[in-house]
Amino acid sequence: MEVELLVGLGVLLVALLLLAALIVRQRALTHRVGSFGCRWAPDPALPLVRTSGMAAYGTGRLDWWRLVSLARRPSRSWSRDRLEIIERHEVPETDDRGRPMVQVHCRHESEEFLLTMTSPAYAGLVSWLEARPRRSRAF
Repeated sequence: MEVELLVGLGVLLVALLLLAALIVRQRALTHRVGSFGCRWAPDPALPLVRTSGMAAYGTGRLDWWRLVSLARRPSRSWSRDRLEIIERHEVPETDDRGRPMVQVHCRHESEEFLLTMTSPAYAGLVSWLEARPRRSRAF
């Protein structure tokens, strides 16, 4: 009986520690400067197959983390120089604050994917991409 109780308490303790780690990680991601909620769909042909996460602007890249994960590194990372927006569509959704959502068809080198975010986050993404340094041409 004591062994079963100790095993049960151990399992509960591990579950609580994992939950705490998830909460701390999510808070850290949401409080980063330049972070925003963003869902990623790896295949534009299947726009409903998407994963919730957080994206954050880096110096020369856009990083994306899965919302439910213990990974310390981003799940996806796209170079600012190679990331382009192909098109955007408004979707009939709003976030928890009532802001309209936008689905953005993106290309990074040969990879195409969808990002779903709020309209203000989309405006920030466009501004971030437009503010990138111009490539110098070799003569």
